[in-house]
Amino acid sequence: MPVQPVQGSTLGPSSQVFCGLRHNHAPPFARRHPRAACQVTHGVIGETAGVGLRTTGMGRSITVTAALAVLVAVCGCTVQGADGKGNSPVHITLPSSRAPSPKKDTGDGGTDTPTPSTPGSAVLWSRGDSGSGVRELQARLRQVDWLFDGPTGSYDDLTEAAVKGFQGKRGLPRTGETDTVTWQRLKKMTHEPGKWELYLMGGQPAGPPDPRCLTGRALCIDKTTRTLRWMIDGRTVSEMSVRFGAVGTPTREGVFHVYWKSRHHWSTLYDSPMPYAMFFSGGQAVHYSYDFAARGYAGGSHGCVNVRDEAAISDLYAQVRDGDKVVVYR
Repeated sequence: MPVQPVQGSTLGPSSQVFCGLRHNHAPPFARRHPRAACQVTHGVIGETAGVGLRTTGMGRSITVTAALAVLVAVCGCTVQGADGKGNSPVHITLPSSRAPSPKKDTGDGGTDTPTPSTPGSAVLWSRGDSGSGVRELQARLRQVDWLFDGPTGSYDDLTEAAVKGFQGKRGLPRTGETDTVTWQRLKKMTHEPGKWELYLMGGQPAGPPDPRCLTGRALCIDKTTRTLRWMIDGRTVSEMSVRFGAVGTPTREGVFHVYWKSRHHWSTLYDSPMPYAMFFSGGQAVHYSYDFAARGYAGGSHGCVNVRDEAAISDLYAQVRDGDKVVVYR
């Protein structure tokens, strides 16, 4: 409702006062804080300690003491008096309960309110997740030396610890969860991993079996996908990742048969262990490899077919018989 000044005030239209009072009549607070005082322009408000105001439409007068001047000064209001054409209402603007958020440059000439760097970002992967996205994350973390295991495709405790370390090094919240901010930062620092970076430690899917594997009992070994299928009458019993001979000692290709099994074999030629060995061509055999388990495809064999999953080859060794077919192809 509009508020009008009391008639009979003698303050000049251009006077500058502290919240409607001359300096010598202003309360102590207003004297100590002149910059916080309100400004009266073209106004007529009483110059005595009491400021009389009349509310229209209520039929009664209210006397507001100098405490109103202090309140106005504290609140930072603006008071505008009459303009000579009539009495104007008093306008009071209270400060907001909280400061407005600072603006940030969006890069396109506009501004936007900032959001938290990582907590406000969508979480892409976290502990317990699995899949191709997690595998790529692990491969990229290996490139920047934050992860030395895998990729496995499973977001485990080692992956979580690696993400925390990467985040902390770059001033991001150490959540251990891969959100969009963390992911984009990592992508800028790494290259897109190739197939054998993604499957450095195995886990790649097997390709279609060679037709020669579809009958009888066969160890179906694919050099292209680096996988071994154990098949019986065209049915896949188990699959596992395998590694082949390095340059200079290639694994022979063709159809062979298991002619000897040696559970705790030791190579006298290379002075190295060959557990769960199933020989199929001369000194070449399918066997477990400690080196393959530790280094993945970073190394190679002397011609044998290496398996890195000890539990898988243990089961395989128990099922394979002398005379079973071995097909090595690409």
